[in-house]
Amino acid sequence: MLVLWTGFAGCGPVAVMVPCCRRLEEARAVLAAMAQHGLARGSGPAQGVGGSGLQVVMMCEIPNNVMLMDEFAACFDGFSIGSNDLTQLTLGVDRDSALVAASFDEGDAGMLRMYRMAVEGAHRQGRPIGICGQAPSDRPEIARALVALGIDSLSLSPDRWLATLSMVAAAESA
Repeated sequence: MLVLWTGFAGCGPVAVMVPCCRRLEEARAVLAAMAQHGLARGSGPAQGVGGSGLQVVMMCEIPNNVMLMDEFAACFDGFSIGSNDLTQLTLGVDRDSALVAASFDEGDAGMLRMYRMAVEGAHRQGRPIGICGQAPSDRPEIARALVALGIDSLSLSPDRWLATLSMVAAAESA
C-alpha cells in the first residue's frame, strides 16, 4: 500500500510513503513496481530535498528498518518512525491484547535507543526523519527526547499541538 503524504520536513508538497517495508529486497521491488506505473523516485517536477522530483518516504516501523537504516536510505528520500508498530515489534507486545498491553511502553529504554538509532542513521545518510503515532502526543517526555535527538518532524493530535509547539520552541532556543 502506498500513501500520499503532504508537507514532509522539506520534501515538497507531496511524497509517497511506503509502509511495512521489511527487507531491502521489498524496498527495491516496491520502487520497481512504482516505476513501472510511472511513479519513479525522482521523476516529475523538481521538488523536495535537492529538487529531485517525486520523493519516496519509508515508514520506519520494524526493528530491521532501524538496524539497516544506512541501506534503506539508499532507496528512500526520508523516513517516518511508526512508534506504535515499532514499539510492539521491539518489545514483543500487542498493545490491543489485555494479556500484555500493560507492557506496551513507547518510552521504554530500548525504544529510546531505537529512536536515537533511527534519527542518527537517517541523518548520517542526509535523510529527514519524522515520527507519527501517539508517542509525541501522549508522552511529552518522548517528544522532548525526540527534539533533543534532532528529529525533523513530529505528528501530533490536534489537542496536543499547541503545548508541544511551545515545548519544541523552548527546547530549540535553549
